[in-house]
Amino acid sequence: MSLIECRKLTRSYRKGNTTITPLDQLDLDVADGEFLALMGPSGSGKTTLLNLIAGIDHPTAGSLVIGGEEIARMGRGAAAGWRSMHIGYIFQLYNLVPTLTAYENVELPLLLQSLTRRQRHDKVALAMELVGISDRHDHFPRQLSGGQEQRVAIARAIVTDPTILVADEPTGDLDSESSTAVMNLLHRLNKELGKTLVMVTHDEHSADFATRCLHLDKGRLVDQSQPDTIRETIP
Repeated sequence: MSLIECRKLTRSYRKGNTTITPLDQLDLDVADGEFLALMGPSGSGKTTLLNLIAGIDHPTAGSLVIGGEEIARMGRGAAAGWRSMHIGYIFQLYNLVPTLTAYENVELPLLLQSLTRRQRHDKVALAMELVGISDRHDHFPRQLSGGQEQRVAIARAIVTDPTILVADEPTGDLDSESSTAVMNLLHRLNKELGKTLVMVTHDEHSADFATRCLHLDKGRLVDQSQPDTIRETIP
């Protein structure tokens, strides 16, 4: 069953006298519980597609239906509310607030919900335990390694129990060992918790963890493949 349905999805904008179309009439279905990797050269439309799925941007034309809801027709306020309930975003550069502890960074999305302090605490504690960062709860971002920062960012993305996790180059700023650890974590979130993941990456090693890999070029799908082996754990 498709969780995400894109039909002739198009995003274009004006730059001077030129029309730029990073995404051009794209058709795509993503199943509930799938781990999809998006690859392609810079400017191919990968991040544009990710931002449309996340409800951060709106398409110029076409249809985007997620969980039976037409995202493209939502107003700004409705889209923000929908995004806070259904989307967890993992950024390449973590986007942690430097003046907040790891715990406080993870707690941030919950402050938008009607929860008691105890309820927030329980959700933050669970998310930090799931990503293996509980022992760094009182550390500030500057006191963490890059891999630890990304684990905090992943905990922040999952703390609201979102329908979809979107990840934009989640290992792009990490060394090889930290990159593998983060990808193993995302793989477990997909397999053990059933989270739907859509990930943009330039790294074939990271793409190997996905259940499906799509290649974009100039806003269109140019190739579709499935990894021969899904890696449970890669040393």
